[in-house]
Amino acid sequence: MKKTNFDRYLEQQLADPAFAARFQSAGEAWDVSLQVAHLRERAGISQKELAALLKTSQQQISRLESTRYEGHSLSMLRRVARALNARVHVIFEPDEKTANDRVAETAVSYRLKH
Repeated sequence: MKKTNFDRYLEQQLADPAFAARFQSAGEAWDVSLQVAHLRERAGISQKELAALLKTSQQQISRLESTRYEGHSLSMLRRVARALNARVHVIFEPDEKTANDRVAETAVSYRLKH
C-alpha cells in the first residue's frame, strides 16, 4: 500500500523518543482520531466531502479527527466507517494485572466451592 504524506510525517515524528512516548500514552481518542483521518485520506476525500456524505458539518469531521476530542459516539463512528468502506471494531482489554488477579480469584473461588 502506498504511503501517504501523513504516514511519512508520522514515521518522522515517531523517530523522536519523546514524541513516541507521548504518542503511545495518548490513549484511545488519539487512536480513533488517527484512524478516521487515515481512512479519509486513503479514500482521497476532504473533510468537507466526508461531511457532505454524512450530512454533517466539516467542523464535526475536524472534531472527530482531533486527538483532543473524546466525544466519539459509536453511531457516528459507524456512519464514518460505512462512508469510508470500513467497519468499527471495539475491543475491551483488561489490564494485565487486573486480568491476572481475576483469573486467580476465580480459580481460588472455584477450588473453595468444589
